[in-house]
Amino acid sequence: MRSHLLNDTTAEQYRRSVTEGVERVAAKLATTDRPFTGVTVDALSPRIDEIDLDKPLHDTAAVLDELEDVYLRDAIYFHHPRYLAHLNCPVVIPAVLGEAVLSAVNSSLDTWDQSAGGTLIERKLIDWTTARIGLGPAADGVFTSGGTQSNLQALLLAREEAKAENLADLRIFASEVSHFSVKKSAKLLGLGPDAVVSIPVDQDKRMQTLALARELARCAEDGLAPMAVVATGGTTDFGSIDPLPEIAGLCEQYGVWMHVDAAYGCGLLASLKYRDRIDGIERADSVTVDYHKSFFQPVSSSAVLVRDAATLRHATYHAEYLNPRRMVQERIPNQVDKSLQTTRRFDALKLWMTLRVMGADGIGELFDEVCDLAAEGWKLLAADPRFDVVVQPSLSTLVFRCIPAAVTDPAEIDRANLYARKALFASGDAVVAGTKVAGRHYLKFTLLNPETTTADIAAVLDLIAGHAEQYLGESLDRAS
Repeated sequence: MRSHLLNDTTAEQYRRSVTEGVERVAAKLATTDRPFTGVTVDALSPRIDEIDLDKPLHDTAAVLDELEDVYLRDAIYFHHPRYLAHLNCPVVIPAVLGEAVLSAVNSSLDTWDQSAGGTLIERKLIDWTTARIGLGPAADGVFTSGGTQSNLQALLLAREEAKAENLADLRIFASEVSHFSVKKSAKLLGLGPDAVVSIPVDQDKRMQTLALARELARCAEDGLAPMAVVATGGTTDFGSIDPLPEIAGLCEQYGVWMHVDAAYGCGLLASLKYRDRIDGIERADSVTVDYHKSFFQPVSSSAVLVRDAATLRHATYHAEYLNPRRMVQERIPNQVDKSLQTTRRFDALKLWMTLRVMGADGIGELFDEVCDLAAEGWKLLAADPRFDVVVQPSLSTLVFRCIPAAVTDPAEIDRANLYARKALFASGDAVVAGTKVAGRHYLKFTLLNPETTTADIAAVLDLIAGHAEQYLGESLDRAS
């Protein structure tokens, strides 16, 4: 079995095996004509259930053949221009190359003696990102597994900086359309059930700063402790960007930690056209960025950034076998001192490779393209009487629903849109997401693929309308 260990004696076997796998994936990508096959859980489960993991095939080609049957054939392919559902981006080739390198070398980014150059590369990218944000010379941060972890760590730092005697008194303020991880983080941090104060949004789904000001004042009047305001730089459902300068002013007035969840909108940091849409982010105390959303990186690639590096001490613990205190005096950089994780992948390498091959402008051009596409898609929807579109996009998300001409019952319209989404997914012709707006069911395009065209959007809208009409026709048949 030692023949399967990657080392100096198996380098050629490694080359052959990886090349064979890459060729399989490349062939699949080249021949994929729709984002999904439409396979059902009931159809796929038996194929996986019948595999006996205690009986290996002992042959890479045979395993790849099996993988084709249980995964590659039916995977959902985000690179396809009619995958329009969630915040999943097609990935750039330099980042995929970085993924191959980091997996093979297998550095762990917790301590210097496990990562050496990797530690310095990650730190360089953190500095690059904080400079793009404008957080100042004392800024720092660390790569994380994703936005949820980044938000959790940022709120942990905010909790510790608040120095409250009673955790039940702490309050976090976030818009009613902020990411669910804000409430999840509050629970994990031991805060009370009323810890997160939901702030209403305006017609563009942006936090209402007047309402925020009222809640902050009420918090002070009630003798409670404002812990953090979470402003969103690109909400998951709408791509809306909260009024960051006004929120920053309120945070400064009340002495509250300002966190900006820019997991989605961080692509604007590289934008050549729309950078001003996220102005005010430079006044944050902490920021979440997800490179695996709008920097076209493979999962996972995220970071939490802070204005004051000293606040990261709240995540620092020392272990004699890992990062003894003497290393601080010896100026040995250990990333575990900043992270909630111990063992941690060298995900930063993917972004490093991307910047060294494409440059930041290359990333920005791609993100600008999808923002432009969303603007064109909004025009299509606004001009089409078959659809109701919610807000003009700030980023690359469109939320809408089909409104059949002959139907006035909102519940029946909900069912028609649900059916259309499910039928479209089952067909495999396109994949779209769904959400609720004011209790009603809506559909969602999250446009992160520069290869998607307005013709693709128009075609998918026709498919959605067709499925909705089919449902209503069948519903009428059943009722008669």
